[in-house]
Amino acid sequence: MRLTVAGHETYAYTGARPLVPSQPTVVFVHGAAHDHSIWALQSRYFAHHGSNVLAVDLPGHGRSGGVPLANIGAIAAWLVALLDAAGVERAAFVGHSMGALACLEMAARYPARVRKVALLGPSVPMPVSDALLAAAKGDDHVAFELINAWSHSVPRQLGGNPVPGMWMTGAALRLMERSRPGVLHTDLAACHSYADGLDAAARVACPTLVILGERDLMAPARNARALLAALLDVRTVTLRGAGHALMTEQPDAVLDALRVFL
Repeated sequence: MRLTVAGHETYAYTGARPLVPSQPTVVFVHGAAHDHSIWALQSRYFAHHGSNVLAVDLPGHGRSGGVPLANIGAIAAWLVALLDAAGVERAAFVGHSMGALACLEMAARYPARVRKVALLGPSVPMPVSDALLAAAKGDDHVAFELINAWSHSVPRQLGGNPVPGMWMTGAALRLMERSRPGVLHTDLAACHSYADGLDAAARVACPTLVILGERDLMAPARNARALLAALLDVRTVTLRGAGHALMTEQPDAVLDALRVFL
């Protein structure tokens, strides 16, 4: 589906299904230098099991126009504009990494628009090293390589893709390589500068699911402890052995957790 959001053409994957006003809607929000495709299994499942799906490409990402938004608050406000453009009053939101921060902020700022929220691989705060920010700012390929290595648990870097013949880390690297110049740095800087996460968490009134990777090096599970303590109505699922690339490493486990919650 193509929508006009904030004056720019925006792409959202719907599972090849039209939006049905009587059905609940689930919005999937990707992380830094990614796009809607990271939600392939989960978005398609919900689209074919009684939900409207909007797996969106954020501005300046994937097939969407515009430029990447410079801070988490701006992404949260943009998600409201997305709902308005799609004619959706209220939805459940599922976000990964940077997308998790945006969904957290949206749930705090716009409670009437959020039914439930699922945060995958969150870290509050989400600091990014100076070296990685510098590499991303210079569009140095090493930034992609570092993130790719840190996002996958060691066993998954050796193989183990649930789809036979598919290279897990190779596909993830190629996805980031497709991003436009400057996108990764803008996304990482937005994560790094987001200082309101715990205040936002304390204002979230809807049910919240947090999915963590036991072997996550990009956003270690310990970095979510304060977030979990601040949330009022929270359920936690920790995927044993998983890294930050939760939807790639353990797609079925992620889907099962979302099915139970949503």
